[in-house]
Amino acid sequence: MQLVGSLTSPFVRKIRVQLLEKNIPFSFIEDIPWNANTQVGKLNPLGKVPVLIDESGHAWFDSPVIAEFVESLEIRPRLLPIKSRAAVEVKQLEALADGTCEAGIAIFLERKRPDDKQSPEWIARQQGKLEAGLAQLAQIAVQAQSTGQEWLHNSGFSLADIAAGAMLDWIEFRLPEVKWAEKHPALNALMKKLNSRDSFKETIPIA
Repeated sequence: MQLVGSLTSPFVRKIRVQLLEKNIPFSFIEDIPWNANTQVGKLNPLGKVPVLIDESGHAWFDSPVIAEFVESLEIRPRLLPIKSRAAVEVKQLEALADGTCEAGIAIFLERKRPDDKQSPEWIARQQGKLEAGLAQLAQIAVQAQSTGQEWLHNSGFSLADIAAGAMLDWIEFRLPEVKWAEKHPALNALMKKLNSRDSFKETIPIA
């Protein structure tokens, strides 16, 4: 299999971590959609990464779909519960982490525009989403820790934790002024556990 994407994308990192956790061999093709010579649009009409090309040559996108496809291969460890209700619960946590990250990315991209083109109202709206997402995820982490639960979902280490970790590290990398670790100790504790795993150590975003 081939994974196409950017080394700094949190959504690409989510899939890289998933594949590494399952010991699924893959080759990584670095392609940044913003570059003039990008080939991403030929694989994904939306021009977004990640894109996973399977053994048959089929291109899968975007990251939640790729993650579910990888789980459908039924290679252990399972990162999505077998029971349908639990699986949906994990997918919702993944969506919360992804959505929080999307708000952060919107802020990051808006700030790259010329000062006179930026919209303070747009940035403020995205900041509200970012802070609300972090607060909700922190509340879930606090509840989990209060019951002795090691990970975000009671099924164990899952896509929810991977998505949350990719999001938190990206915010620290691109928006350090958010200071989520100081505001949310439960998320900081979760991130420390995640960063002790080889899959996270091997995929640290590099500028």
